[in-house]
Amino acid sequence: MSAFTDLWHDISDIGGTDKTGYIRFAWTAAEWELRTWFRAQAKLRGLEYEVDGNTTLWATWNPSGSSETAVVTGSHFDSVPHGGAYDGPLGIVSAFLAIDRLRAQGVVPARPIRIAAFAEEEGSRFGIACLGSRLMTGVFDPDRARALTDRDGITLASALEEYDFDPARLGPDPTRLRDTHAFVELHVEQGRALAVPVGIGSSIWPHGRWRMDFTGEGNHAGTTLMTDRHDPMLTYAFTVLAANKEARVLGAHATVGRVAVHPNATNAIPSRVTGWLDARAATSETLGTLVSSLSAKVATRSAKDGTTVEITAESTTGEIGFSDALVRRCRTTLGERTPVLPTGAGHDAGVLSGVVPTVMLFVRNPTGVSHAPAERADDEDCEAGVEALAAVLEELACR
Repeated sequence: MSAFTDLWHDISDIGGTDKTGYIRFAWTAAEWELRTWFRAQAKLRGLEYEVDGNTTLWATWNPSGSSETAVVTGSHFDSVPHGGAYDGPLGIVSAFLAIDRLRAQGVVPARPIRIAAFAEEEGSRFGIACLGSRLMTGVFDPDRARALTDRDGITLASALEEYDFDPARLGPDPTRLRDTHAFVELHVEQGRALAVPVGIGSSIWPHGRWRMDFTGEGNHAGTTLMTDRHDPMLTYAFTVLAANKEARVLGAHATVGRVAVHPNATNAIPSRVTGWLDARAATSETLGTLVSSLSAKVATRSAKDGTTVEITAESTTGEIGFSDALVRRCRTTLGERTPVLPTGAGHDAGVLSGVVPTVMLFVRNPTGVSHAPAERADDEDCEAGVEALAAVLEELACR
């Protein structure tokens, strides 16, 4: 059994739901078990362990006692509903193993190497992707964060208090950011772009999430004439199809994967439908065109249906280019034939890139599937990912 296989087995069942994927929402029992595992791994290796005000976990290896700024690596534990095993945890497991590899090679870094596990990267519980890193960098207001609610109406503040975290500590952490020399995030590749085990990330597409509230007139399904209806479900259905069409025309991506209906009864015309649009494109201009064109079409349709529509941006991120200097150093370290590729997926690395130099490494995904149970990576490729991460960390922390 390889070192990766052995350590990966430690967490492979946590939050699993048989064949329907993983449910590892932030600040729940499953994520708490993973946090406990993280602390145990840090203690096992004699690493300095701490939890910051945004509940991000940190484990620091600093054998030389250096006061230099740190090279940080890591990812997140939380998942989308019924997601795959690798999205997030692969980067944390690989980080511990990369330090093990450097130690075994007798490497004594001139800079501290720090492992981070960020909270609520997927935004699956409270609706804001990369919440932990957004709070850390000051791009999300802590008061707004504390008031966020999950689908059960539980506020973020209450969720934190349940696990003895102080919600008053949420917010920017400029000191820790100043103490970061570079951030390297290893992640499973979320498509079929890699023909070799490891690649280097160059950029992240502009992307965002929009909440769409459709309001109409609730009524009886059996007694209301079709001509008398003001059904928000019709406007919603039109919107889903229109988003798909606009994205295909523009070469962008548009997805409506979540919907809430009131009163959600089989024999009742709904009075309210809420859907969430996830939209991504290669440029900010294309993304803006997609959303504005869709909004115009939906407004016209809602007038025809006798409904109202309100579209609200919940989170948006412009085009992100990772550090050219770090991409070049990674390619020099890993070999000039190592592929460099963009990604349409958002990551904590993207948020941090506005403040510190960042780069990503991707491990091949043979299924090309992500955010679903079929997401996977072969152990041999994951071992190659650990080797690549260790080499990059050595390059950044020792030279």
